[in-house]
Amino acid sequence: MKKKSTYTVYFAGEMFNAKHLVGNAYLAEAIYEKSHGRFQCIMPQNLDTTGMPARAIRDQNIKTLVDADLAVFNYDGTELDSGTVIEFLFAKFADIPAVLLRTDVRSGGGEHRAQPWNLMSNFYPRTATVVTPSFPNYRVANLKHRRLPGATRLAGQYSTAAAQVVCDRIASLVVNALERLLRTEPVMPKHLRVEVYNWLAIMPNMRGRPKELRKTLEKMLERKVRKDLL
Repeated sequence: MKKKSTYTVYFAGEMFNAKHLVGNAYLAEAIYEKSHGRFQCIMPQNLDTTGMPARAIRDQNIKTLVDADLAVFNYDGTELDSGTVIEFLFAKFADIPAVLLRTDVRSGGGEHRAQPWNLMSNFYPRTATVVTPSFPNYRVANLKHRRLPGATRLAGQYSTAAAQVVCDRIASLVVNALERLLRTEPVMPKHLRVEVYNWLAIMPNMRGRPKELRKTLEKMLERKVRKDLL
């Protein structure tokens, strides 16, 4: 049996507190497990930024995003994280298949339940949406232990088990969405690929020699073409 290809997935989202960091890590690893290693998430929170100035961190994130095969963007919150939105748009410029994920029960400023966030993030090609409010699912998973004493629930880590059920469900939905995206055709015309990726090397005003930056992104483009992503 032919071995299935593996794909890197840029995992974008807030990473400003313990809940963000733990939630990102937990879900990224669940996606890996549910896909049997097919989808390997790359989290900006795991990139080495020791001693790096803000601009260098931004440049590293952009390069990592463009180099990824696919991407997942966490669209939780009453207001979307601005950095995540910018990364999503950059992914669309590069024709990277993307999942917009929302697990928040609150409104994100959108009028449609299927895409409950600002409409300027909607209607882009090669984009899948996964909207699955986590709190109702957690409550259902936790119901069977509700009659146990509080200390028993804590000692037995029943809340953690319920959270894992929710996370596994989300991961399965994301994996299915990524699989669907792999079957989508590229939008970027073949005759424009090199020009577009050359522009992506110049447009963000990244530090470095323009010629070297263009070569770096051209290599990323060549790899994506070999994998039939572009």
